[in-house]
Amino acid sequence: MSEDPFIEIDHVTFGYDSRRTILNDLSLTFARGKVTAVLGGSGCGKTTLLRLIGGVHAPNSGRVVFDGEVVDARNKAQLFRLRRRLGMLFQFGALFTDLNVFDNVAFPLREMTDLPESLIHDIVLMKLNAVGLRGAAGLRISEVSGGMARRIALARAIALDPELIMYDEPFAGLDLVSMGVAAKLIRTLTDVTGATALLISHDVPQCMAISDWVVLMAAGGRLVAQGTPQELMDSTDPEVRQFVRGEPDGPVKFHYPARPVAEDFGMGAAR
Repeated sequence: MSEDPFIEIDHVTFGYDSRRTILNDLSLTFARGKVTAVLGGSGCGKTTLLRLIGGVHAPNSGRVVFDGEVVDARNKAQLFRLRRRLGMLFQFGALFTDLNVFDNVAFPLREMTDLPESLIHDIVLMKLNAVGLRGAAGLRISEVSGGMARRIALARAIALDPELIMYDEPFAGLDLVSMGVAAKLIRTLTDVTGATALLISHDVPQCMAISDWVVLMAAGGRLVAQGTPQELMDSTDPEVRQFVRGEPDGPVKFHYPARPVAEDFGMGAAR
């Protein structure tokens, strides 16, 4: 993607231990002010990619560049400053169940700013209004639906007016209506605020509908393809076609690599 890059993944390799590589020499750019969807099967490194951008982990090799600045996972002062510029929508929301809706959204404002409570009050109601839930400010988390909880988490993610919003499986567990609402909110917020959106998901139809750019990854953190949604939908590459069309047969196999069945069963009998 040749447009103004906001996040750059520069030849990044990462593994949680020496036995398994999660990302393998991965290079990507995420354009400023655009919605980029990263698709791929479970375990291909999508969420790990978000953690590297947020400085939770450091790459084994390569660089993560945030708006021209190399992210150093050991530099706490830098991480605090950079994280002030990003919002994170965690899978299933990760709301604080002992706080009500209002206080969940107010949490980052109270933790990371010195704003007076009167101003925090107005900002929280404004963010809740943006996701259609200003009237739910006084509810407990136990009183809201799954779709509402995801929108509350989104209001919290945008509380600090971030320049980058990272969405980890924002459509997981939602019904079709709630999914459509969440997708429309992501697109609208990006267009209105000019923020850069990085969307991690398995949901092909929703991502194709709202994204400017789509990246497809495979096991081992391998980049399979990238392009506009239409380019990926029209691709003749067997691996791309299998994923975007949900075909059960293709290059991605059902079985995890294993020794021959007879060999395993034979060893069991020998014991």
